Amino acid sequence: QVHLVESGGGLVQAGDSLRLSCAASGRAPGWYDMGWFRQAPGKEREFVAAISSNGVGSGSSYADSVKGRFIIYRDNAKNTVYLVMSSLKSEDTAVYYCAADPVSARVESKVDYWGQGTQVTVSS
Repeated sequence: QVHLVESGGGLVQAGDSLRLSCAASGRAPGWYDMGWFRQAPGKEREFVAAISSNGVGSGSSYADSVKGRFIIYRDNAKNTVYLVMSSLKSEDTAVYYCAADPVSARVESKVDYWGQGTQVTVSS
């Protein structure tokens, strides 16, 4: 079992930056693929970014909508994955969920573990 707790959400203005954190605990979370998904009101949950267990910048991938604006990285010593969001837009408003999986945290249907979510609201 892996337990995920997100933090760092809030209300910001368009163009601002925000950093989300996801603290993992439980069975060897450092070996898991970690990712972020988001769900906007009235929409399905969608992939945002993911990073493999190798560490910072290694094996990371992004949704086209956030590429160049968001950065995912992890600190395995702290069992924490971060999502740095820059140049935020109103369309980034959503509940952001942390995801963990021993194989891939990039496909929603395959993710084993989810956090409870943290709200990000971007006002224009």
